[in-house]
Amino acid sequence: MSAAPGLPDATRLRSGAEALAGPLPPLLAEAERLAASVLPGGHGRRRSGPGDEFWQYRAATSSDPASRIDWRRSARSDAHFVRETEWQAAQTVTLWVDSARAMEFSSDRARPPKADRARLVALAAAVLLIRAGERVGLMRPAALPLPPRTGQAQLGALAQALAADADDRDYGAPDGGLPPAHSRAVFLSDFLGDLDPVEAALTSAADRGVRGALVQVLDPAEESFPYDGRAIFESMQGGLRHETLRAGDLRERYRDRLAARKDRLEALGRLTGWQVSCHHTDTPASVALMWLWHALAARETR
Repeated sequence: MSAAPGLPDATRLRSGAEALAGPLPPLLAEAERLAASVLPGGHGRRRSGPGDEFWQYRAATSSDPASRIDWRRSARSDAHFVRETEWQAAQTVTLWVDSARAMEFSSDRARPPKADRARLVALAAAVLLIRAGERVGLMRPAALPLPPRTGQAQLGALAQALAADADDRDYGAPDGGLPPAHSRAVFLSDFLGDLDPVEAALTSAADRGVRGALVQVLDPAEESFPYDGRAIFESMQGGLRHETLRAGDLRERYRDRLAARKDRLEALGRLTGWQVSCHHTDTPASVALMWLWHALAARETR
């Protein structure tokens, strides 16, 4: 899915979104369509709380003061009812999208690199969240802050930042400060590098009441290890290189180590209250987007 060399980063991201959508609308239009199914009638994560819009009636309890009774509705039955409004306070969601060199890997030219898929899922999630009235920000180095805000202007800033961000390291880790206390966050990465910085960021965030989701983005070849015979394995930056004449002999050991890594991510999720999912770039981006949206909604209502 690589765009022609020389295209500006923002143009490449848009081109990638359109290529991903194929016969479907481009990314933002597809996110609008998904939003219509995820957010029927508006907000999509409705619950009672301070606000102006009517949500539901519920039976009054002994703890409800008389001033909360809706006497007009109660007059139509033998019970007393309280009129509840919909909770409307905006929540904060911080995204971290791994932009390290390992994320540029794709085992097939017809398949998007992991970085492209992670950016597209993050941007589509931002569309849904901003439409729901939430504040969305991007975790970046301190010199390039993009704090959480709402509105269409923030969506444009997120798209520009996601297109521009690049990390020369082979593997990335969350940096740029912690998400605001008692907010939510989403980390998208292949999580194939050192997991210690990820664990440190996750536990520090959890200690501040931050809950969220980890989305591991993998190329299908990284899952199946389909290599046999002579092979040369090299990191995207070229710093690591291993040559073997019997690549197939490494398959079971590789799969065991990948399974152990996934187990550690799952354990981190259980420890911190975060949800964890693995997404493969040969499956539709909408699969990851829908899982992420429901993961955030489920976390919010707990």
